[in-house]
Amino acid sequence: MTANSTTSPRRAGPARFLPPLLAASLLAVLAYALVKPAPDTRLGSTLMDAPAPAFTLTSLDERPYTLTELRGTPVVLNFWASWCVPCRQEAPLLRALDERDGPGDPALLGLLFQDRDAPARAFIQEFSLKYPTLRDPKLATAIDYGVAGVPETFFLDAQGVIRHVDRGGLTRERLNEGLVKIGVPALPEQH
Repeated sequence: MTANSTTSPRRAGPARFLPPLLAASLLAVLAYALVKPAPDTRLGSTLMDAPAPAFTLTSLDERPYTLTELRGTPVVLNFWASWCVPCRQEAPLLRALDERDGPGDPALLGLLFQDRDAPARAFIQEFSLKYPTLRDPKLATAIDYGVAGVPETFFLDAQGVIRHVDRGGLTRERLNEGLVKIGVPALPEQH
């Protein structure tokens, strides 16, 4: 050997197996991530089966509302915005729910999410919505509920406990799923 030539010593002992073991472990983790079922992100919340965060908010018609005043009644809270396409698609279902007038029907509240009064009022008029829409100007309520985007709908039982959460536009089936979980009769199928 010359003084300028370099040779790398061979790894001795068990250390020579470390790189292949690390590569195999990484492959196993990646394979598991690809085959495990994806969670249903439209459902669930860290607030599930916990008391709903209290709030006092003012409606677009300047009436104050508190969640505690609705204790004893099931409640459906729908976070929405006029610029939200799925909100437009679910609005007729929420109107149909609000128009029911039977025993045990829930109180329905809309909570405005990052929207202005004028477009919200136009949306309400377009869909003939009668239930209250509340302003959440600093998004404090949305933050308390963990709202990441709209629409998100929270179903509270008569004791004020969150029993179901739906993220994304409601369908009749998904609305009924939430209603049943809070002890409210399902919305009948349209004929």
